[in-house]
Amino acid sequence: MTEDRLDATFASLADPTRRAILARLAQGEATVNELAEPFAMSLPAISRHLKVLERAGLISRGREAQWRPCRLEAGPLKDIAGWVEHYRRFWDASFDRMADYLKELQTPKGDPDDRKN
Repeated sequence: MTEDRLDATFASLADPTRRAILARLAQGEATVNELAEPFAMSLPAISRHLKVLERAGLISRGREAQWRPCRLEAGPLKDIAGWVEHYRRFWDASFDRMADYLKELQTPKGDPDDRKN
């Protein structure tokens, strides 16, 4: 995934309305009117959100006669999951090393007076 695409995907996910739209589309295709229903905003405002999601590659819009369904495109989300996974492995390894170090600090080394004899 290119940095521009990654930036566009994260930027589009930064908005709670767009995340809610994606959550709805994860259940199946929907029209703009169906997507707009739960929000207290105009259809043009919803359309602007959809354009952001479409530019990021997160949704696509079809055309079936008069019906223009929107559908979720999972590719960019999969790319983000891969990007995040890389950092998850890094942090898991770091936390494992820290746990080993803390365990080492808690292990008694013996009484210093016992070592003199």
